[in-house]
Amino acid sequence: MDTTDPDIVFDADGVCSNCHRYDEISRARLIPMDERPARLRQLVDEIKRKGKKKKYDCIIGVSGGVDSTYVAYLVKELGLRPLAVHFDNGWNSELAVSNIEKILKKLDIDLYTHVVDWEEFKDLQVSFLRASTPDAEVPTDHAINALLFKTASKFGVSYIINGQNLSTESILPVKWGYGYYDATYVKDVHKKFGKVPLKTTPLMGLAELFYYMQVKKIRLLQILNYVDYNKAQVMELLKEKLGWTYYGGKHYESIYTRFFQAYILPRKFNIDKRKAHLSSLIHSGQITRAEALEELKQDVAPADVLQQDKEYVIKKLGFTDSEFENIMKQPCKTFLDYKTQYRVLEKAKQYRKYFKFG
Repeated sequence: MDTTDPDIVFDADGVCSNCHRYDEISRARLIPMDERPARLRQLVDEIKRKGKKKKYDCIIGVSGGVDSTYVAYLVKELGLRPLAVHFDNGWNSELAVSNIEKILKKLDIDLYTHVVDWEEFKDLQVSFLRASTPDAEVPTDHAINALLFKTASKFGVSYIINGQNLSTESILPVKWGYGYYDATYVKDVHKKFGKVPLKTTPLMGLAELFYYMQVKKIRLLQILNYVDYNKAQVMELLKEKLGWTYYGGKHYESIYTRFFQAYILPRKFNIDKRKAHLSSLIHSGQITRAEALEELKQDVAPADVLQQDKEYVIKKLGFTDSEFENIMKQPCKTFLDYKTQYRVLEKAKQYRKYFKFG
């Protein structure tokens, strides 16, 4: 990590604030390796007990990516009965669709897909591009989280199991990505720049999140924190067991994500999100710093792929070339330039123990 994180601070020894934050989080949330098998068995027993008389005992999200695919594989290996949920925002690559179809068929998992109205979601994505913030993928990330809770509530399921984990996702500067649970932010950006009413896009404010977790007693579980999650080894396992195919980068199963992270972020915001992803892998001991620096010397994505993605995205979003270039030239902003519940969320972290995350 470096000063492209606007909030980074280095101590007298040159150790950055992200490293210190990782130490704090790992002490509070990482389960000691020797305790993980027993804790996992206890967790699985609890899920099975609460879901005993129901068709499904847990909800999982699927995108075709490595984390969500391994969650699907793992929960079946543990004897759970998941319902897979997919948010179709119109940007799935053919590879992602193929991966989802293959793994769910082989694992015999039912699928619930929410297809958002394209004109509506396009308007929301364009709104975030016009907002000029580096978290323009928030519409998808927020909608996925909202959809998982809404689906769990609909089917009476007490557990949402996702692929988030400290091994590969411990580092992410807040100004690079915000709004995953903040509908106030999403709505304010859309109010300022959007035109199409949000009728099919799942949204979830803090009050609704509180209702799901405290009244409906829905628990969000990061099950990969309960196992020894080595990404390279898992990818080989998924290829062998499920016929899963790698898509070339973190979250590149989405064409829009690939273009946003590989083209817009570096060129407009001077952000290479690989720095955060690789830093997480360094912390978890999966790669060395030297290996990470070597990887950063490589292009984020091949030039011909980026050109194809650029032409495709501009056309799909309804921009002219000049309109898109004008957006790229607008002054950079952050979520703090819009109405949010950020301070409320920060204060709520003091009461994390009262919410069933983990």
